[in-house]
Amino acid sequence: MSLVLILLGVIIFIVIATSKLKLHPFLTLLLAAFIGAFAFGLPAKDIAKTISNGFGGILGYIGLVIVLGTIIGTILEKSGAAITMADTVIKLIGKRFPTLTMSIIGYIVSIPVFCDSGFVILNSLKQSMANRMKVSSVAMSVALATGLYATHTFVPPTPGPIAAAGNLGLESSLGLVIAIGLLVSAVAAFAGMLWANRFMQDEPNGEGADELVHQAEEFDKLKASYGKLPSATASFAPIFVPILLICLGSIANFPSKPVGVDGFYSLLNFLGQPLNALVIGLGLSMLLLKPENRIKEFTNRISEGLIAAAPILLITGAGGAFGAVIKATPIGQYLGATLSALGIGIFMPFLVAAALKSAQGSSTVALVTTSAMVAPMLGDIGLGSEMGHVLTVMAIGAGAMTVSHANDSFFWVVTQFSRMSVSQAYRAQTMATAIQGIVSVVFVWILSLILL
Repeated sequence: MSLVLILLGVIIFIVIATSKLKLHPFLTLLLAAFIGAFAFGLPAKDIAKTISNGFGGILGYIGLVIVLGTIIGTILEKSGAAITMADTVIKLIGKRFPTLTMSIIGYIVSIPVFCDSGFVILNSLKQSMANRMKVSSVAMSVALATGLYATHTFVPPTPGPIAAAGNLGLESSLGLVIAIGLLVSAVAAFAGMLWANRFMQDEPNGEGADELVHQAEEFDKLKASYGKLPSATASFAPIFVPILLICLGSIANFPSKPVGVDGFYSLLNFLGQPLNALVIGLGLSMLLLKPENRIKEFTNRISEGLIAAAPILLITGAGGAFGAVIKATPIGQYLGATLSALGIGIFMPFLVAAALKSAQGSSTVALVTTSAMVAPMLGDIGLGSEMGHVLTVMAIGAGAMTVSHANDSFFWVVTQFSRMSVSQAYRAQTMATAIQGIVSVVFVWILSLILL
């Protein structure tokens, strides 16, 4: 029991340090690793080595993948490819189902682009569509935000889910994580869209709501500022080619060896490794840049991507350090046996992630911390198989979106750009993320009954 109290104390420290004291999550997780190591009674001579190995181990598996994914997302954002992707979806689906269209746009764009950036980029497009189709901008905002949020928490190469997959030893099974993640995130996005439809008659009531007409007019200016936009094929290729290659690599490695074990298998196995696939994606993203100044701009975008990736890498590494401390103690076996007796199974990682997310606001921190914490106990609660680990990533992702409120930067991006009042945003956006998380974890539980 004392082990559980120590773990709870460390979790409370993480929550208070990040939410109340505003300490950076990297420092918080690193301190939590040291505090936990001393409190659990690890030998003093082994503490530094355990923490260092945990930090380096997770980054050795997944660090370069996070960097490359972030750089690709930066190039898609800055080159105007995200606008092209949105326009393509509108042309394919049309304007008959406006909230569905916005949800699908968000769902696709947030695979490589952070949900905060995606909302800012697409906000004027959303407002323009709302005005043209005479649809509530509140409904359109929630549909866009929940579409973005769905893939942000479930689908690699977004850093949160990819770090969680690394913590659970799934770095060689990312194709399976992506495939299941796309399915679960589609359910989450659909749930968010249905909630958004409840606000079809509502208009924003926050400060500056009367400026939304002018905001809609800015879309054409924004689009023009990019000059000639990349083609749809060029825009989608840096995302979908790596995802396809990773999935094909996973299929090639099925126990039945569907493509044999010779030359074609070797090719798919090489191209399907996440690092190799994302290097190809990075090369394709370079084609989005204007040819007259391509190398210089490519270098600049890489620098911007590295800056954006740095804090994510540090948080991920610190989460790995914290996880290494947990693994070095008997807490995993104890909690595994206790929780197994309770029979909550896949709901356990969801509840831990939801508590962390709701308390401190960061989905990435919730994903990294929870995955590091639960990794040692999965075998004891019936989730020790590869598919069990994949579904655990999904359950943690569901918790990491439950709920987005005032301590989450994404909540304020949606609120301010949509000109919603805080109370209106709580009813529309915060409730939407609660529904998304609950619906997603129920769907994951159903999948666990079928697949495990």
